[in-house]
Amino acid sequence: MTLQAPSTPRRTGSGRTTARSDADLRRELATTRPLVPTATVGGALAAGGPLLVCLALAVVGWFLTDAGGEGSPSGALRVGAHGWLVAHGSTVAVEGIRITAIPLGLTVICAWVTWRVGHRVGESVSGHGPDADRIADGARDWTVPLAAVLFTVGYAVVGVVTASVAATAASDPDPTRVVLWSVLLGLVVGGPAIASGSGRAAIWLPAVPATVRDVLLVARRILGTWALVCVLALAAAFVLDFSTAANVVSQLHADAGAVVLMVVLTLLVLPNALLFSSAYLLGPGFTVGAGTTVSTTAVVLGPLPMFPLLAALPDQGSQPWWTDLLMLTPVLVAMYVAGRVQRDRPVLAWDRAAIRGCAGGITAGVLLAALTAVAGGAVGPGRMREVGPYTFDVLLHSMASFGIGGVVGAVVVCWWQRDADSWLRTRLSAVRDRLPRRG
Repeated sequence: MTLQAPSTPRRTGSGRTTARSDADLRRELATTRPLVPTATVGGALAAGGPLLVCLALAVVGWFLTDAGGEGSPSGALRVGAHGWLVAHGSTVAVEGIRITAIPLGLTVICAWVTWRVGHRVGESVSGHGPDADRIADGARDWTVPLAAVLFTVGYAVVGVVTASVAATAASDPDPTRVVLWSVLLGLVVGGPAIASGSGRAAIWLPAVPATVRDVLLVARRILGTWALVCVLALAAAFVLDFSTAANVVSQLHADAGAVVLMVVLTLLVLPNALLFSSAYLLGPGFTVGAGTTVSTTAVVLGPLPMFPLLAALPDQGSQPWWTDLLMLTPVLVAMYVAGRVQRDRPVLAWDRAAIRGCAGGITAGVLLAALTAVAGGAVGPGRMREVGPYTFDVLLHSMASFGIGGVVGAVVVCWWQRDADSWLRTRLSAVRDRLPRRG
């Protein structure tokens, strides 16, 4: 949305405003809503929307499992609130066992809602502050920073209230972590959404150096392509051992309601599983309990929970020789992406092409490691207190693999753009010289 100065209403001879002026007035009113209440309430709605969905799903799940025979509606609501809190980093005790793992699927949903609401808040306050011309000339505009802070405050207040209301002596959620994650979502997701919706992002982004934008583009495309590769790898592993997953479900003697809940839980931890798959393809692997390891070179497992998604784990023991080749996957992905970016946005200087590919790959590796750091945690007692990828090793492997692949892909395409024509002409000329000449 672009910033425009409101036009002066025009009147006809009879004194009535034209239809265009009415539309302009409605647009002006829609974009100059009071900033403080709009941003604060927007943050509260961004947090409260997923919270209400969690509460509703918890009540539905309570009825599906035992038809309301045990527990109470208030207990089901408390379970839903704790699920929302866990998605915001809060640790929760269940029967004396501290759960620290985060269902990233629910966190992604909260982030998506935050973006949508933040974008709408940005549209609603876009008329505040200086216009586009004054901003482009360097005028200070505090509309987006102020709205982002108020948005974050509204979000965090909902988190604190939820933690205090849902807390019991047994569960003991951590409100500090909820506040930290609320601030993270409000500023990192809500802030850019407000800037985009208000039109400020379209004014500010051109001021960012083109090199930085290209590096971020390479990193974003590497992560997107890598996510697709991880999805395919996880799906292939699960399908190849689908009989094990079906056997787990049959041994649980689950009815239709329990199966539905199991599917929902699987979807909520699917991003976690993708990050586990990423760690496996990169080489370091992950652990599914104390004393276990899953990597391309060796798999050591122990007793595992009866959860169908665990059927995707490879068989225990030494792995086939070809699994080591899987570590070439991130290099090939980075080569492909960096080459595509070089083709679409060519730079003919060797150093610029190499730096863009390398910096984009390293940036993607750092971001992937940051996501990997929150993929694991304690999911149960005993051995299951240690579940997750080896984050530091993932950082090293991803930076190296993506960085090397980015350099190679960018340089190869740069060479093709610079010298391919002359190289082909030289080779064709050499071939013609070797051919026998007709008399």
